Amino acid sequence: MFELMVTGRFAAAHSLRNFNGRCEALHGHNWKVEVVVYGDKLDKADLLMDFGELKKLMNQALDNLDHRHLNEVPPFDRLNPSSEQIARHIAQQVALGLPEHVRVRRVSAWESDDSRASYLPD
Repeated sequence: MFELMVTGRFAAAHSLRNFNGRCEALHGHNWKVEVVVYGDKLDKADLLMDFGELKKLMNQALDNLDHRHLNEVPPFDRLNPSSEQIARHIAQQVALGLPEHVRVRRVSAWESDDSRASYLPD
């Protein structure tokens, strides 16, 4: 099995609905995102996939979130923009563009240096 990982960053504001705490108020983060994909087949160049293509897929997902109020950006206009939901959303967006033999293993959304949530698709 082979695994690739790319990282990216975006800045965004959000507020957590139905949360009884400080994060219910509007606040922002400089997010770090890690996208890990895997597969057991290499292409004709002996690559799982091109790092540049994986980074492009990740950046397409992040560009829609960057410098935005996440509560106003679909699907977070309906879903709570928690770190968990953000990680899942990015995983789903990246998965749409992956080659057939490559799958998302994990997406982690770091809202600070010591706090992250990860989504691991089935």
